[in-house]
Amino acid sequence: MSRYGIRVIFADDHPVLTLANRHVVAAVPTIACVGDARNSTELVDLLQRTPCDVLVTDYAMPGGEYGDGRTLISFLTRRYPALKLVVMTMMDNPMVLRSLFSQRIHCVVSKSDDPGHVVPAIHAAFRGDRYASPRVESLLEAWPVTEGSGDDARLRALSQRELEVVRLFVSGMTVSEIAAVLRRTKQTISTQKLNAMRKLGIDRDGDLYRYANEVGLVASVSGAA
Repeated sequence: MSRYGIRVIFADDHPVLTLANRHVVAAVPTIACVGDARNSTELVDLLQRTPCDVLVTDYAMPGGEYGDGRTLISFLTRRYPALKLVVMTMMDNPMVLRSLFSQRIHCVVSKSDDPGHVVPAIHAAFRGDRYASPRVESLLEAWPVTEGSGDDARLRALSQRELEVVRLFVSGMTVSEIAAVLRRTKQTISTQKLNAMRKLGIDRDGDLYRYANEVGLVASVSGAA
């Protein structure tokens, strides 16, 4: 930490959220915002020329040279091993959230929570402690880690037909297209997709796409093509 406080960079493709975070930390004497970025290209350029203690970054921040999500986090932890990370996200998938904590990420803040939670998250990250905002904590508690409760176990809970539908859906096919390929009714495909999402603890299609990327379902679809 510099004599001016914990040096923080904010990275988010939504300028309004960056302004909100800047406003929150402006009143905290132990934190000094030293820059912000809108994508991974701007972020890496900023990190190369600006000393930083803690990076607060959006998980989904497309459009940059270094990607986003797991790809960007993996790059940052390799390139800047001393940099502390706070991840902010709109994701509500407990498994994806839990996977963040296994990627050397100890502090995760839901954008659904009060913006003020970024302050204790920054302090915790700087100390090397864990911090989960209330929404994140409640999601993790709803899906506790028990024996056989990992991603593989949840995938094994899917029937072969449900898994097949999920693989095709995340590869880019619509429910109608999947029904035509598998020679089933649209209602059957829709039901199997919803049953699979329920077993995985996923409510939205966007979270299903992200989860599929996390566990390699999209890659396995591409590899089969």
